[in-house]
Amino acid sequence: MDIDLLSKMVKELILDNDRVVLPGLGSFVAEIVPSTFSDKGYTINPPYRKLHFRSKPDEGSELVQFYAQTNNVEFVVAERIIKDFISELKPVIHTKKIVVFPGLGRLRATKENNLFFVADEDLDIYPDGFALEPVSLKTHQETREEVAAVVTDLKSILQEPEAEPEAEPVVEVPEPVVEEPVVEMPAPEVQIEEVQVEEPLIEEPAKKKGSLKKALIIVLSIIFVLLLAYAIVGRVAPDFVDSFLYTPEELKILNHKL
Repeated sequence: MDIDLLSKMVKELILDNDRVVLPGLGSFVAEIVPSTFSDKGYTINPPYRKLHFRSKPDEGSELVQFYAQTNNVEFVVAERIIKDFISELKPVIHTKKIVVFPGLGRLRATKENNLFFVADEDLDIYPDGFALEPVSLKTHQETREEVAAVVTDLKSILQEPEAEPEAEPVVEVPEPVVEEPVVEMPAPEVQIEEVQVEEPLIEEPAKKKGSLKKALIIVLSIIFVLLLAYAIVGRVAPDFVDSFLYTPEELKILNHKL
């Protein structure tokens, strides 16, 4: 048995297991790292599976069983072979402070002989994350000409509501309702009273509707201007917008690049 075979068995087992024990040395442990943000929060990195080494003694026979099945030997024989190889590997790590696991990474030891693992950059032990790639939220950078065009369109939108008050005299539709009682009433005095009572009832709602319509148009225009201004500032100066949306501690996390 050699280090290449041991590395291949660990890599094969770690794809379907969260832990692979090396008897007498420690265990390789894989854990899911959730999606993260980078590039000041404008890039979403997909989740991945991280491999590290835990030197705490642990129990597990996955490696021994895999070796026994692959080489068609008894479990006891496979256990003795693996334990003997790891017992020979342990002083090498403590002396040279590093052992390379081909296809996985490097197992290192500190001055106090505490073990830690550095995985290869291209190590992929997450089959479910196949073809997942980082997603950038920066789709387009506006030019000065585009910003000027947006401002021009915005001015034209704000000027349109000023010409609309001329359309208020639409209240002439209820007039037939006023004329019918005037024709039916025989006494001219009653006709005068009905005109005096019903005219303010027709004009006052018309004035209220006109004022509400103007106020609604102004409010919608202001909201549109604020949203458009926020979008422009967010594109041109994202750092300025982030200073309002996040605390200094959150900005440090968002500005961290993996």
